Amino acid sequence: MSTSTTASVSTHILDTSVGRPAEGVAVHLAARTGSDADWQKLGGSATDADGRCKDLPALPEGTTHVRLDFETETYFAKKQATAQQDAPALRDSENGRPVFFPEVTITFAVVPGEHYHVPLLLNPFGYSVYRGS
Repeated sequence: MSTSTTASVSTHILDTSVGRPAEGVAVHLAARTGSDADWQKLGGSATDADGRCKDLPALPEGTTHVRLDFETETYFAKKQATAQQDAPALRDSENGRPVFFPEVTITFAVVPGEHYHVPLLLNPFGYSVYRGS
């Protein structure tokens, strides 16, 4: 929840390779108070059955930049283990990994009083993000 002195962040993930929410993806949140400041790890969560993280930690007052780290490799490895017919992922994987992007990091600027919803559209070989509502 944003206040007049803080911003707030939410996210969700859609696995575009199957057209469904990505459940069980670990998401970590970090913040800093300026482009030269050190990142402060705030904690994390995991996506629910709807692909949403509803309990990310609150941002500290003075936050100007936010970083979301998504652990995608574990999600795709689990998905591949349950769906062995994913031949392109096996054929095209690098070094035996089931996904080209083992993690996704999104960094964005925030201002106090605003809410930032940042959806991640994900597949084994690409991703896209945008500021949602």
